[in-house]
Amino acid sequence: MRIVSLFPAATEWVCTFGAQEALVGRSHACDYPPEILDRPVLTRPRIDPTQYAAAIDQDVRALQLQGLSLYEIDWEQLQRLRPELILTQTQCSVCAVSLDVLETELATWPEEHRPQLLAMAPATLKQVLDAALMLGRAIGRLQEAIEVLAHAEKRLRELRDYLGLHRRTDPTALPTVACLEWLDPLIAAGHWMPDVVEMAGGQAVLASPGQPSRTITWEMLLAADPDVVLLMPCGFSIAQTLRELPRLMEQPQWHALRAVQEGRVYVLDGNAYFNRPGPRLYRSIALVAACLYPDRLPPQLLGLKPWELQLLSSAPAT
Repeated sequence: MRIVSLFPAATEWVCTFGAQEALVGRSHACDYPPEILDRPVLTRPRIDPTQYAAAIDQDVRALQLQGLSLYEIDWEQLQRLRPELILTQTQCSVCAVSLDVLETELATWPEEHRPQLLAMAPATLKQVLDAALMLGRAIGRLQEAIEVLAHAEKRLRELRDYLGLHRRTDPTALPTVACLEWLDPLIAAGHWMPDVVEMAGGQAVLASPGQPSRTITWEMLLAADPDVVLLMPCGFSIAQTLRELPRLMEQPQWHALRAVQEGRVYVLDGNAYFNRPGPRLYRSIALVAACLYPDRLPPQLLGLKPWELQLLSSAPAT
């Protein structure tokens, strides 16, 4: 099978299931695992993703008002690759190529060269795993998918047992957590993130499982006053998020947050772990658990790397 993936999470699942050799093309955002970086890149963004968050937000809104896609596709190269299956998503028009755009273009291709489309749109952690199994079946790797997920679930149970988290644990006794998916404007992470927080032993505030991420106000964040604040902007590495922090800290409400005063603010790699409904969500659960229970999960136990998580103990240099 010849597969083109325009969705980073799908790319990661394909490789985790051992089918990376079938991957003949990828999107510009499909950057993991490193073994697939030699595959032809078929998309590019119409905005500059290295800008500050506020500028990115403005550019995205401007393109949406014009009815334009955020991405350009190299249709000629895509045709030359002769894919049998194209992977994408229908969850967020900002995160990947629109399914409508693909369907419209592929309808003009000769029928004998028209690939199958598979779009993923999981909203909860369970749906992420269901979508992974659906993908495994579509690429002829269902057994491998079952084995991968079974092993990951076993590791998750071991983590929760280590932390003393059980079904009878009183959820109201767990630390409250605000996961911020964007910093200007503030956006609370929804979809599978409340499930990730729950699995890690916390209570997500300002978001509900399966519901879209939503824009919030500083007043809403202050009213929630979470025990822990996790910064994981969509598409941002830790370095890019740290660059944003001086602007965030200029807000007087920032310093009124209990998590800030108590030094319980963490910066995480949103792009690699939390924004993608892929296999690294299991690592995401462990990272959140390390933020919530640093006394029980020392960095060396999880083998934490600097690019995965940083405790924000003071303002970064500007």
